[in-house]
Amino acid sequence: MNLKKITFLILLVSLIHPLWAQKKLAQTGFQFLSVVPEARSAALANAMTTVSNNSSALWDNPAMLAEMSESFDLMITQNKWIADIKHNALSMAFKPSTGQYGVIGISLLIVDYGDVEGTIVANNEQGFLETGMIKPSAYSFGIGYAKALTNKFSVGAQIKYASQYLGPVIEGYSTSSAEVGTSEQETSVLAFDFGTFYRTGFRSLVFGMSVRNFSQEIKFSQEEFQLPLIFSIGFSANVMELLPVGARMEALKDLMVTMDAVHPRSYPEYIKTGFEYHFRKMLALRFGYYSRVDERSFTYGIGIKLSRFTFDYAYVPFGVFDNVQRLTLKFSW
Repeated sequence: MNLKKITFLILLVSLIHPLWAQKKLAQTGFQFLSVVPEARSAALANAMTTVSNNSSALWDNPAMLAEMSESFDLMITQNKWIADIKHNALSMAFKPSTGQYGVIGISLLIVDYGDVEGTIVANNEQGFLETGMIKPSAYSFGIGYAKALTNKFSVGAQIKYASQYLGPVIEGYSTSSAEVGTSEQETSVLAFDFGTFYRTGFRSLVFGMSVRNFSQEIKFSQEEFQLPLIFSIGFSANVMELLPVGARMEALKDLMVTMDAVHPRSYPEYIKTGFEYHFRKMLALRFGYYSRVDERSFTYGIGIKLSRFTFDYAYVPFGVFDNVQRLTLKFSW
Protein backbone atom coordinates (compact mmCIF):
# COMPACT_ATOMS: atom_id res chain seq x y z
CA MET A 1 0.00 0.00 0.00
CA ASN A 2 1.57 3.32 -1.08
CA LEU A 3 1.88 6.48 1.00
CA LYS A 4 -1.10 8.22 -0.66
CA LYS A 5 -3.47 5.36 0.23
CA ILE A 6 -2.20 5.23 3.81
CA THR A 7 -2.70 9.00 4.17
CA PHE A 8 -6.21 8.76 2.76
CA LEU A 9 -7.19 5.98 5.18
CA ILE A 10 -5.82 7.90 8.16
CA LEU A 11 -7.81 11.00 7.18
CA LEU A 12 -10.96 8.95 6.62
CA VAL A 13 -10.72 7.27 10.02
CA SER A 14 -10.06 10.59 11.73
CA LEU A 15 -13.27 11.99 10.20
CA ILE A 16 -15.39 8.92 10.94
CA HIS A 17 -14.43 8.37 14.58
CA PRO A 18 -15.69 11.62 16.15
CA LEU A 19 -18.90 11.46 14.12
CA TRP A 20 -19.60 7.86 15.10
CA ALA A 21 -18.78 8.47 18.74
CA GLN A 22 -20.76 11.67 19.23
CA LYS A 23 -23.38 11.76 21.96
CA LYS A 24 -26.99 11.40 20.84
CA LEU A 25 -29.46 14.13 21.67
CA ALA A 26 -32.97 13.60 23.02
CA GLN A 27 -34.60 15.17 19.98
CA THR A 28 -33.94 16.90 16.68
CA GLY A 29 -35.97 19.29 14.56
CA PHE A 30 -36.51 19.82 10.84
CA GLN A 31 -37.21 16.09 10.47
CA PHE A 32 -38.27 16.59 6.85
CA LEU A 33 -34.54 16.82 6.02
CA SER A 34 -34.07 13.18 7.02
CA VAL A 35 -36.68 11.91 4.53
CA VAL A 36 -35.41 11.05 1.04
CA PRO A 37 -38.25 11.83 -1.40
CA GLU A 38 -36.98 9.94 -4.46
CA ALA A 39 -38.57 6.58 -5.37
CA ARG A 40 -35.56 4.49 -6.38
CA SER A 41 -33.82 5.30 -3.13
CA ALA A 42 -36.93 4.46 -1.10
CA ALA A 43 -37.33 1.10 -2.85
CA LEU A 44 -33.74 0.21 -1.90
CA ALA A 45 -34.35 1.18 1.77
CA ASN A 46 -32.34 4.37 1.12
CA ALA A 47 -29.10 2.34 0.96
CA MET A 48 -27.75 4.74 -1.67
CA THR A 49 -24.39 5.95 -0.32
CA THR A 50 -22.52 4.17 -3.14
CA VAL A 51 -25.22 3.92 -5.84
CA SER A 52 -25.04 6.16 -8.91
CA ASN A 53 -28.34 8.03 -9.24
CA ASN A 54 -27.53 11.17 -11.27
CA SER A 55 -28.97 14.39 -9.78
CA SER A 56 -30.89 12.38 -7.16
CA ALA A 57 -27.54 11.75 -5.47
CA LEU A 58 -27.99 15.13 -3.79
CA TRP A 59 -30.49 13.47 -1.43
CA ASP A 60 -28.08 10.69 -0.39
CA ASN A 61 -24.39 11.30 -1.14
CA PRO A 62 -23.39 14.35 -3.21
CA ALA A 63 -20.09 12.66 -4.20
CA MET A 64 -22.12 10.32 -6.43
CA LEU A 65 -22.89 13.27 -8.71
CA ALA A 66 -19.43 12.68 -10.17
CA GLU A 67 -20.61 9.28 -11.45
CA MET A 68 -23.20 10.85 -13.76
CA SER A 69 -22.57 9.73 -17.35
CA GLU A 70 -25.05 12.08 -19.04
CA SER A 71 -24.55 15.81 -19.59
CA PHE A 72 -27.86 16.83 -17.99
CA ASP A 73 -30.32 15.19 -15.61
CA LEU A 74 -33.69 16.29 -14.23
CA MET A 75 -35.68 14.55 -11.49
CA ILE A 76 -39.22 15.37 -10.31
CA THR A 77 -40.81 13.37 -7.51
CA GLN A 78 -43.69 13.27 -5.06
CA ASN A 79 -43.61 11.43 -1.76
CA LYS A 80 -46.97 10.75 -0.07
CA TRP A 81 -45.60 10.60 3.45
CA ILE A 82 -47.33 9.58 6.69
CA ALA A 83 -50.16 11.65 8.25
CA ASP A 84 -51.13 13.06 4.82
CA ILE A 85 -47.83 14.96 4.56
CA LYS A 86 -46.56 15.49 1.02
CA HIS A 87 -42.98 16.05 -0.10
CA ASN A 88 -42.57 17.53 -3.59
CA ALA A 89 -38.98 17.59 -4.80
CA LEU A 90 -36.89 18.48 -7.82
CA SER A 91 -33.22 18.03 -8.62
CA MET A 92 -31.08 18.92 -11.63
CA ALA A 93 -27.45 18.27 -12.49
CA PHE A 94 -25.20 19.53 -15.29
CA LYS A 95 -21.82 18.14 -16.34
CA PRO A 96 -19.85 20.70 -18.37
CA SER A 97 -17.60 19.40 -21.12
CA THR A 98 -16.54 15.80 -20.36
CA GLY A 99 -16.70 16.20 -16.61
CA GLN A 100 -13.17 17.50 -16.14
CA TYR A 101 -14.60 20.48 -14.25
CA GLY A 102 -16.89 18.34 -12.10
CA VAL A 103 -20.68 18.19 -11.91
CA ILE A 104 -22.99 20.92 -10.59
CA GLY A 105 -26.43 20.20 -9.16
CA ILE A 106 -29.37 21.86 -7.43
CA SER A 107 -32.10 20.43 -5.22
CA LEU A 108 -35.46 21.77 -4.08
CA LEU A 109 -37.82 20.23 -1.54
CA ILE A 110 -41.24 21.62 -0.59
CA VAL A 111 -43.23 20.06 2.27
CA ASP A 112 -47.01 20.38 2.56
CA TYR A 113 -48.28 19.44 6.03
CA GLY A 114 -51.91 20.19 5.18
CA ASP A 115 -54.31 22.20 7.34
CA VAL A 116 -54.14 21.85 11.12
CA GLU A 117 -56.73 23.08 13.63
CA GLY A 118 -55.00 25.33 16.16
CA THR A 119 -55.94 25.13 19.86
CA ILE A 120 -54.77 26.49 23.21
CA VAL A 121 -55.42 25.35 26.77
CA ALA A 122 -58.34 27.24 28.37
CA ASN A 123 -60.38 27.27 31.60
CA ASN A 124 -63.63 26.17 30.02
CA GLU A 125 -65.68 23.00 29.79
CA GLN A 126 -63.75 21.63 26.84
CA GLY A 127 -60.38 22.56 28.32
CA PHE A 128 -59.26 24.32 25.14
CA LEU A 129 -60.09 27.07 22.68
CA GLU A 130 -59.91 26.75 18.89
CA THR A 131 -57.70 29.39 17.34
CA GLY A 132 -58.48 28.72 13.66
CA MET A 133 -56.79 26.75 10.92
CA ILE A 134 -53.04 27.00 10.45
CA LYS A 135 -50.98 25.77 7.52
CA PRO A 136 -47.44 24.77 8.53
CA SER A 137 -44.89 24.28 5.77
CA ALA A 138 -41.21 23.72 5.12
CA TYR A 139 -38.72 23.80 2.27
CA SER A 140 -35.05 23.45 1.46
CA PHE A 141 -32.96 24.62 -1.50
CA GLY A 142 -29.45 23.32 -2.15
CA ILE A 143 -26.52 23.74 -4.52
CA GLY A 144 -24.11 20.83 -4.86
CA TYR A 145 -20.82 20.05 -6.57
CA ALA A 146 -18.85 16.85 -7.09
CA LYS A 147 -15.61 15.96 -8.82
CA ALA A 148 -13.67 12.80 -9.53
CA LEU A 149 -10.17 13.49 -8.22
CA THR A 150 -8.88 10.25 -9.75
CA ASN A 151 -10.47 7.41 -11.70
CA LYS A 152 -11.17 5.75 -8.33
CA PHE A 153 -11.88 8.53 -5.83
CA SER A 154 -14.58 11.24 -5.89
CA VAL A 155 -15.71 13.91 -3.44
CA GLY A 156 -18.85 16.05 -3.28
CA ALA A 157 -20.69 18.55 -1.12
CA GLN A 158 -23.96 20.45 -0.96
CA ILE A 159 -24.91 23.64 0.86
CA LYS A 160 -28.62 24.08 1.46
CA TYR A 161 -30.93 26.64 2.98
CA ALA A 162 -33.74 25.08 5.01
CA SER A 163 -36.76 26.79 6.53
CA GLN A 164 -39.81 25.68 8.50
CA TYR A 165 -42.99 27.58 9.37
CA LEU A 166 -45.20 26.30 12.22
CA GLY A 167 -47.84 29.02 12.13
CA PRO A 168 -48.84 31.55 14.82
CA VAL A 169 -48.25 30.71 18.47
CA ILE A 170 -50.57 32.33 21.00
CA GLU A 171 -48.70 33.41 24.10
CA GLY A 172 -51.81 34.28 26.16
CA TYR A 173 -55.53 33.64 26.14
CA SER A 174 -58.87 34.54 27.64
CA THR A 175 -62.24 32.79 27.58
CA SER A 176 -63.61 35.44 25.25
CA SER A 177 -60.75 35.77 22.80
CA ALA A 178 -57.93 33.64 21.45
CA GLU A 179 -56.17 36.56 19.80
CA VAL A 180 -53.85 37.52 22.64
CA GLY A 181 -50.11 37.88 22.16
CA THR A 182 -49.50 35.92 18.93
CA SER A 183 -46.11 35.41 17.29
CA GLU A 184 -45.24 33.72 14.00
CA GLN A 185 -42.99 30.70 14.46
CA GLU A 186 -40.59 30.43 11.54
CA THR A 187 -36.88 29.73 11.50
CA SER A 188 -34.21 29.03 8.88
CA VAL A 189 -30.70 27.63 8.80
CA LEU A 190 -27.82 26.81 6.48
CA ALA A 191 -26.91 23.12 6.42
CA PHE A 192 -24.19 21.10 4.70
CA ASP A 193 -23.94 17.64 3.16
CA PHE A 194 -20.68 16.08 2.04
CA GLY A 195 -19.42 12.67 1.01
CA THR A 196 -16.80 10.52 -0.67
CA PHE A 197 -16.82 7.61 -3.09
CA TYR A 198 -14.04 5.06 -3.69
CA ARG A 199 -13.62 2.28 -6.26
CA THR A 200 -11.64 -0.56 -4.76
CA GLY A 201 -10.40 -1.94 -8.07
CA PHE A 202 -11.70 -5.39 -7.10
CA ARG A 203 -14.34 -6.03 -9.76
CA SER A 204 -17.39 -3.80 -9.10
CA LEU A 205 -16.92 -3.38 -5.34
CA VAL A 206 -17.14 0.27 -4.21
CA PHE A 207 -17.19 2.07 -0.85
CA GLY A 208 -18.46 5.48 0.22
CA MET A 209 -19.48 7.67 3.13
CA SER A 210 -21.70 10.70 3.59
CA VAL A 211 -22.68 13.21 6.27
CA ARG A 212 -26.02 14.98 5.88
CA ASN A 213 -27.58 17.98 7.66
CA PHE A 214 -24.52 19.36 9.41
CA SER A 215 -25.38 22.78 10.86
CA GLN A 216 -25.38 25.02 13.89
CA GLU A 217 -28.01 24.75 16.62
CA ILE A 218 -31.28 26.59 15.93
CA LYS A 219 -34.45 27.27 17.88
CA PHE A 220 -38.18 28.02 17.79
CA SER A 221 -39.16 30.57 20.41
CA GLN A 222 -37.25 29.43 23.53
CA GLU A 223 -36.56 25.82 22.49
CA GLU A 224 -33.17 25.03 20.95
CA PHE A 225 -32.50 21.92 18.90
CA GLN A 226 -30.18 20.34 16.35
CA LEU A 227 -30.87 19.22 12.80
CA PRO A 228 -31.14 15.45 12.12
CA LEU A 229 -27.44 14.85 11.44
CA ILE A 230 -26.98 11.50 9.65
CA PHE A 231 -23.69 9.71 9.05
CA SER A 232 -23.66 6.79 6.58
CA ILE A 233 -20.96 4.45 5.36
CA GLY A 234 -21.64 1.73 2.82
CA PHE A 235 -20.68 -0.46 -0.11
CA SER A 236 -22.27 -1.89 -3.24
CA ALA A 237 -21.39 -4.37 -5.96
CA ASN A 238 -22.77 -6.52 -8.73
CA VAL A 239 -23.39 -9.83 -6.95
CA MET A 240 -22.44 -12.03 -9.90
CA GLU A 241 -19.08 -10.31 -10.36
CA LEU A 242 -18.12 -11.24 -6.79
CA LEU A 243 -18.67 -14.95 -7.44
CA PRO A 244 -16.25 -17.35 -9.16
CA VAL A 245 -16.81 -17.60 -12.91
CA GLY A 246 -18.25 -21.11 -12.64
CA ALA A 247 -20.83 -20.05 -10.06
CA ARG A 248 -22.24 -17.09 -11.97
CA MET A 249 -25.77 -17.16 -13.37
CA GLU A 250 -26.31 -15.43 -16.71
CA ALA A 251 -29.93 -14.58 -15.85
CA LEU A 252 -28.79 -12.63 -12.77
CA LYS A 253 -25.76 -10.90 -14.25
CA ASP A 254 -27.24 -7.46 -13.46
CA LEU A 255 -28.11 -8.01 -9.80
CA MET A 256 -26.75 -5.29 -7.51
CA VAL A 257 -26.56 -5.43 -3.72
CA THR A 258 -26.02 -2.30 -1.64
CA MET A 259 -25.65 -1.93 2.12
CA ASP A 260 -25.31 1.10 4.40
CA ALA A 261 -24.54 1.38 8.11
CA VAL A 262 -26.27 4.49 9.46
CA HIS A 263 -25.57 6.55 12.57
CA PRO A 264 -28.33 9.12 13.17
CA ARG A 265 -28.11 11.80 15.83
CA SER A 266 -31.38 11.06 17.62
CA TYR A 267 -31.83 7.26 17.61
CA PRO A 268 -29.76 4.03 17.52
CA GLU A 269 -27.62 2.88 14.61
CA TYR A 270 -29.15 0.59 12.00
CA ILE A 271 -28.42 -1.21 8.74
CA LYS A 272 -30.07 -0.66 5.34
CA THR A 273 -29.85 -3.23 2.54
CA GLY A 274 -31.10 -3.03 -1.03
CA PHE A 275 -31.23 -5.32 -4.08
CA GLU A 276 -31.80 -4.19 -7.66
CA TYR A 277 -32.21 -6.44 -10.68
CA HIS A 278 -32.12 -5.03 -14.23
CA PHE A 279 -33.71 -6.85 -17.15
CA ARG A 280 -32.34 -5.72 -20.54
CA LYS A 281 -31.69 -2.24 -19.12
CA MET A 282 -35.39 -1.43 -19.45
CA LEU A 283 -37.00 -2.90 -16.33
CA ALA A 284 -35.68 -2.71 -12.77
CA LEU A 285 -37.07 -4.68 -9.84
CA ARG A 286 -36.10 -3.46 -6.36
CA PHE A 287 -36.27 -4.73 -2.81
CA GLY A 288 -34.93 -3.32 0.44
CA TYR A 289 -34.77 -4.01 4.15
CA TYR A 290 -34.34 -1.83 7.26
CA SER A 291 -32.99 -3.40 10.44
CA ARG A 292 -33.92 -1.94 13.85
CA VAL A 293 -36.16 0.82 12.49
CA ASP A 294 -39.58 1.40 14.05
CA GLU A 295 -42.60 0.79 11.79
CA ARG A 296 -40.46 -0.03 8.74
CA SER A 297 -38.77 -3.20 7.52
CA PHE A 298 -39.29 -4.22 3.87
CA THR A 299 -39.47 -1.89 0.86
CA TYR A 300 -40.43 -2.57 -2.76
CA GLY A 301 -40.17 -0.80 -6.07
CA ILE A 302 -40.01 -0.88 -9.84
CA GLY A 303 -38.33 1.21 -12.52
CA ILE A 304 -39.07 1.52 -16.25
CA LYS A 305 -36.65 3.19 -18.66
CA LEU A 306 -37.87 4.38 -22.06
CA SER A 307 -35.25 6.17 -24.11
CA ARG A 308 -34.28 9.28 -22.09
CA PHE A 309 -37.15 8.96 -19.62
CA THR A 310 -37.23 6.84 -16.47
CA PHE A 311 -40.26 6.19 -14.26
CA ASP A 312 -39.70 4.90 -10.72
CA TYR A 313 -42.23 3.77 -8.14
CA ALA A 314 -41.70 2.75 -4.50
CA TYR A 315 -44.04 1.16 -1.98
CA VAL A 316 -43.09 1.16 1.70
CA PRO A 317 -45.32 -0.47 4.37
CA PHE A 318 -45.20 1.83 7.41
CA GLY A 319 -46.60 -0.11 10.35
CA VAL A 320 -49.41 1.68 12.19
CA PHE A 321 -49.31 4.50 9.61
CA ASP A 322 -50.62 4.43 6.06
CA ASN A 323 -48.37 2.82 3.46
CA VAL A 324 -45.98 5.31 1.87
CA GLN A 325 -45.80 5.62 -1.92
CA ARG A 326 -43.37 7.62 -4.04
CA LEU A 327 -43.52 8.47 -7.76
CA THR A 328 -40.48 9.80 -9.63
CA LEU A 329 -39.95 10.91 -13.22
CA LYS A 330 -36.43 11.42 -14.59
CA PHE A 331 -35.16 12.85 -17.84
CA SER A 332 -31.54 12.88 -18.98
CA TRP A 333 -29.40 13.39 -22.06
